[in-house]
Amino acid sequence: MPYDPTLPQAGTEIDAVQMRAQLNGLKELIDAIQSINAAIVDGTNTLPTGTPAQVVLEVTDGTLHFIFGIPTGPQGETGSNGAPGSNGSDGAPGQQGPQGEPGLPGAPGEVSLQQLTDAIATTSSNSNAVATLGMTVSDPPTQAEVQQIANKIDELIVMLRR
Repeated sequence: MPYDPTLPQAGTEIDAVQMRAQLNGLKELIDAIQSINAAIVDGTNTLPTGTPAQVVLEVTDGTLHFIFGIPTGPQGETGSNGAPGSNGSDGAPGQQGPQGEPGLPGAPGEVSLQQLTDAIATTSSNSNAVATLGMTVSDPPTQAEVQQIANKIDELIVMLRR
């Protein structure tokens, strides 16, 4: 029987079969939560300028796999032309003018592996704000204790979302 948050109902006697089914339902939910033991960047792809960045996540055997798509930066603008050379006397051709200044360099187009590693090095700190539960569960557990566990799981799930 799956977990039913409406049971036991207020004012009813506790039924051992019903309570066991409730606890087994909670255990199934807890067992279904995947644990992550490691993270690996499987690839980084360059995307065209103006394309939104992308990330593909997959959990396999407790390892979080990333594939990133990072757009290139815009190109630098073309430098201005140099001033024309002055004319020589008596109609002779003038000297060629100086070459114009080069344009400003464009933004870097790709992210190095080190930059990517540095950027994701602190991502696990997202869950640091979730305090430990720090409780002792009675035997059998009370509904309040089970609710505390469910609340803590919800808090952790919210903190791990981006």
